[in-house]
Amino acid sequence: MATIKDVAALAGISYTTVSHVLNKTRPVSEPVRLKVEAAIAELDYVPSAVARSLKARSTATIGLLVPNSVNPYFAELARGIEDACERNGYCVILCNSDDNPQKQRSYLRVLLEKRIDGLIVASVGEDRDLLASLSSVRTPMVILDRALEGVDADLVRIDHEQGAYLATRHLLDLGHVDIACINGPADTSVAKMRLAGFQRALVEAGVTLGEGRVVNSDFTSLGGYGVAAQLLGRNRPTAIFAGNDMIGMGVLRAAAERHITVPGELSVIGFDDIQMCQYVYPALTTVGQSIRDLGEMAASMLLRRIGGPGVLPVEQRIVAPKIVLRESTGRSPDLFAEQD
Repeated sequence: MATIKDVAALAGISYTTVSHVLNKTRPVSEPVRLKVEAAIAELDYVPSAVARSLKARSTATIGLLVPNSVNPYFAELARGIEDACERNGYCVILCNSDDNPQKQRSYLRVLLEKRIDGLIVASVGEDRDLLASLSSVRTPMVILDRALEGVDADLVRIDHEQGAYLATRHLLDLGHVDIACINGPADTSVAKMRLAGFQRALVEAGVTLGEGRVVNSDFTSLGGYGVAAQLLGRNRPTAIFAGNDMIGMGVLRAAAERHITVPGELSVIGFDDIQMCQYVYPALTTVGQSIRDLGEMAASMLLRRIGGPGVLPVEQRIVAPKIVLRESTGRSPDLFAEQD
């Protein structure tokens, strides 16, 4: 591999002059610059990013830590973050922790060792060791999707509680009173907030849940499918609020296997509005906000903090959700029975 000294030898100039051309640290005449560029092209020389970052005290690199890159929600978030960073000359290193707290902490160490300029964290559950590590991080940081108690950093998330309230209110407005909730892991802040919104809507409507109508799973289609297989027996609800869209898709699959029509016999609503919701059958009604926009918002906040003069106040952006009506929700079958 060619070195900066090889470029200098071929161009017939000193390697310090080559360095000035590469790093734009001192004016260089046009003929000299053209010689250097020609030598670089001929040798296929690639400057050392490490050496340049030491000089500039910047790596132009952002670290992104997500719990599950297989989940389309985090894939769409990552795309929004990457788009915003690319426009501003930054690269993104994506680390997927596979919902494993130990792997998450290990990746955090790796990212910090690489001298990243900033960090965006969508964390796994309530990991006290991670919280302790993040609370001592001096690298500019934005927390995404799940608030982390005790970590003094910018935050971007959707209003999980209000979104669940809107989803449940939608089912109630359609006449459903026997509604089940298949939520994510009970120890996550996201699941807690979504359950709170679900319960608030029921209390306002004076609806009492039947036994076993709130069930925890993980935020995956497999989890939703497994729980729905239990709920869709003889005493099945008329509607299900799924803690996220992946769970909702699992419910749709379980209903189809049992020849339960959606929304004729069962209404299903999800949360997040991932793009895939439009293409399952029936298309999934959901609540959410543009996921890419959330990612871009998080990246913009981080880049502003990296480049901002002085100490900026910690900022929280709680994005209002909206219902996206599709095909998987309809009037309660009990209403049709009453009309008959």
